[in-house]
Amino acid sequence: MTAADQVSEFDRGIAVTARPGVPSVYDAALDPGWRIGGGINGGLLLALVGNALRQELGAVNGHGDPFSMSAYYISAARPGPGEIRTEAVRRGRTFSTGAATLLQPDEQGAMVERLRVLASYGDLDAAKGEVRTSATPPELPPVEECISSELAPPDFLTEAALLKRLELRLDPACVGWALGKPSGEGRIQGWLRMADGREPDPLMLLFAVDALPPVTFDLGLFGWTPTLELTVHVRARPVPGWLRVVHSTRNLAGGLLEEDAEVWDASGRLVAQSRQLAVVPRPA
Repeated sequence: MTAADQVSEFDRGIAVTARPGVPSVYDAALDPGWRIGGGINGGLLLALVGNALRQELGAVNGHGDPFSMSAYYISAARPGPGEIRTEAVRRGRTFSTGAATLLQPDEQGAMVERLRVLASYGDLDAAKGEVRTSATPPELPPVEECISSELAPPDFLTEAALLKRLELRLDPACVGWALGKPSGEGRIQGWLRMADGREPDPLMLLFAVDALPPVTFDLGLFGWTPTLELTVHVRARPVPGWLRVVHSTRNLAGGLLEEDAEVWDASGRLVAQSRQLAVVPRPA
């Protein structure tokens, strides 16, 4: 096995290359294996852009970890080449602020903006301080008692290629929608790790907050749920092992809903939180 063969699918999916002679511009290839529906998963795109910002901001003062990222999804990203333009807005002693834009060529070759990001980066290992929280990890059955995404209907798996890259085990209490009996609570939770054994890190957390099925399924609403805006807070560097992920919503109005996510690592620590605003699927 070569060194290239040992690179995880996730790391290949978020790989970026600095463009020779063009400062702060990175090239990428969006792999169709990260599709959900017709477009690339929004969390994978955030991790991709996050990787470019890590290289841009981490090279100078060691600010290689995302602490906060807010992304606006402007158009659906498709498999194929991508270009990431980054900017170091501010470089500080504790935090640096960066901006980035992901673009892709259309059929005529014109560059189309897919994603625009503003982020704060620092060093998670240096972020020592008091931990005070009332948050508690979700109560989940053991991994072996949860429902594997491999059991999803074949037509659904065809539309969600990224599930082949994951080990996703959903809480049986949250999968009534798969049997035509959604709870209406607006909550989906389960265990998550990469199928090839790649351990979690801060960039993977940017993906994890958008990796579960949309909570609209638990409301009996099926179909594409496009993200308008997604903000992620990375709270700590995760330890190796399974992640516990919970998605929930409390408000659906005006054709939009918010989706909150929490990610807990194997030590039981809250390592990431997010909120996104998404469009409610249209009735079939």
